[in-house]
Amino acid sequence: MNKTVTTEKVNVLLVDDQPDKLLAYEVILGDLDENLVKTASAREALQFLLKNDVAVVLIDVCMPELDGFQLAAMIREHPRFRKTAIIFISAIHLTDVDRLRGYEMGAVDYVPVPVVPEVLRAKVRVFAELFRKTRELERLNSTLERHVAERTAELQASNARLLESEQQLRLATEAAEIGLWDVDNVTDTLFWPPCVKAMFGISPDVPVSLADFYAGLHPDDKEATSAAFAAACDPQKRALYDVEYRTVGKEDGIIRWVAAKGRAVFDADGKCVRVIGTALDISKRKEAEERQVLLAREVDHRARNALAVIQSIIRLTRAKTVDDYVGAIEGRIKALARAHTLLSDSRWHGADLATLVTEELAPYRAGDKITIGGPDISLQPATAQGLALALHELATNAAKHGALSSPSGKITLDWHLQTDALTLNWAENGGPATAEPSSRSFGLKVIVASIEQQLGGKAAFDWDPKGLRCAFSIPRSELTKSRAVNALPSGGQANGATIGLRRNERPRVLLVEDEALVAMMIQDTLTEFGFQVIGPVGTASEALSAARDSQFDAAVLDINLGDGMVYSVAEILSKRGVPFVFVTGYDADSVDSRFAGVPILQKPIERNMLQKVFLLGADHVVADAPRSAARA
Repeated sequence: MNKTVTTEKVNVLLVDDQPDKLLAYEVILGDLDENLVKTASAREALQFLLKNDVAVVLIDVCMPELDGFQLAAMIREHPRFRKTAIIFISAIHLTDVDRLRGYEMGAVDYVPVPVVPEVLRAKVRVFAELFRKTRELERLNSTLERHVAERTAELQASNARLLESEQQLRLATEAAEIGLWDVDNVTDTLFWPPCVKAMFGISPDVPVSLADFYAGLHPDDKEATSAAFAAACDPQKRALYDVEYRTVGKEDGIIRWVAAKGRAVFDADGKCVRVIGTALDISKRKEAEERQVLLAREVDHRARNALAVIQSIIRLTRAKTVDDYVGAIEGRIKALARAHTLLSDSRWHGADLATLVTEELAPYRAGDKITIGGPDISLQPATAQGLALALHELATNAAKHGALSSPSGKITLDWHLQTDALTLNWAENGGPATAEPSSRSFGLKVIVASIEQQLGGKAAFDWDPKGLRCAFSIPRSELTKSRAVNALPSGGQANGATIGLRRNERPRVLLVEDEALVAMMIQDTLTEFGFQVIGPVGTASEALSAARDSQFDAAVLDINLGDGMVYSVAEILSKRGVPFVFVTGYDADSVDSRFAGVPILQKPIERNMLQKVFLLGADHVVADAPRSAARA
């Protein structure tokens, strides 16, 4: 091998706006004996790149003109540098989102500050050696092809040089967790290093063959992968072997994603004698992409549900004056906003009960008027939102008619975690004498709906003349369960489906919806249209029982309930011949394809959309909600 080529220095570009950090990197990397090029800005770095080849680029994430992510994107836009190794150096903590953004911009690795010299040297050495060996491999391949064309006798010598280069390349690629594979079509043999065997769920010491490769491919990916390999070996096409496929582990059964690239080597007669390439396990990248898609869907779902709750508050709130109406609306929306802020701060993992109580009662905590106490408890999002609304209504009622309306009035709120339930006790003292109201106000309806319907608990009121006593009991299961996520196959496009009901004096409609306020709004609207509403039902288990045992003419089904999906209910209704309409906060096309002909309403639901779904005619009731028209 040419010694000059082996020891050829490569350019390592250092980009940082701080001279002292550039000097530190130069000292750390000095032992590599490479050509270290220091630049103080993205502009200088781009000027050097346009004139020179670079093996590795070290970029500071935070720079004044263009940050590291922007510079990386500009480098990747140039065809010559699409494969140049880029390492980010960051003095700030990077989140998974930041790292994902960096990888999308072309980064191959991250180095945090303070920099560990040995780690930085090792990373740069690997990519510099990979760059050097890649260029050497290209030169050797060129020489090999020329010698093959000239005479067959030189093929063995050329292959020997190629094998030697491959061995050196394997050392670099193994350090970068890239597997180098080799298929010899003449002897029908396969070389896999241990890391590639691991991608197929095979132990390092187990011999492998081409049969193991094809047997390890996921059934859905076999045809495309085989076609790509055949095209690479075709002397007329000589295509680049560039595929992503799934493997099913031979020994562990685990499904993994692999990105493979390779080139075929042909002899003087045009026969494909070898295929050489690389394989990279990209399972984590695929999982990150799936999480990103799921996150986007969840954000959209939560936003639609929040809008639906706000819409219900606006429609259901009643007041004597405009000012009273505005105040009531703002108070309820602020209660939701405070709960949302707590959940957002925890990335929607949960909300601390004590913090939630403190936030909701903060406007009234002057002096020692309010006393709270209880153990540390984390609430799931749906539980936090429902409890926030109930506490807001209690506090608002106390401010208008109860203890908080009197200078001497006081409130005590404590909570306890029992074996099977969370209990909260609200007690007012020192305020005006209280008496049980003749009819339930909207605030009381919100409390009962939030605690009993949405959270499956109990709300008990004691109208003691000394002050209102209220006790909430919420099942412990509500503190830990998470909302089911629709991961079923997506449905088709809008089909203009209609369902008909025989005319009754007051048709009966089963309402399945776990958002208390949304359910109240739909119930009021359906009642206004002349329907009898059965429910609302807030859980999949209750909905199943109603679907089997109750008699009704139609149903409105929220797809995602707190304890599962509603599709099993839909199957029962289909068998019974009962027409139904889906309600969802997700995109309409995410509905299970088995129910492609069912009308769909997206949250937030407008009144006229419900009117279109249930339109009372002369002889029957017609449900007509094409997916494209039902998105409210």
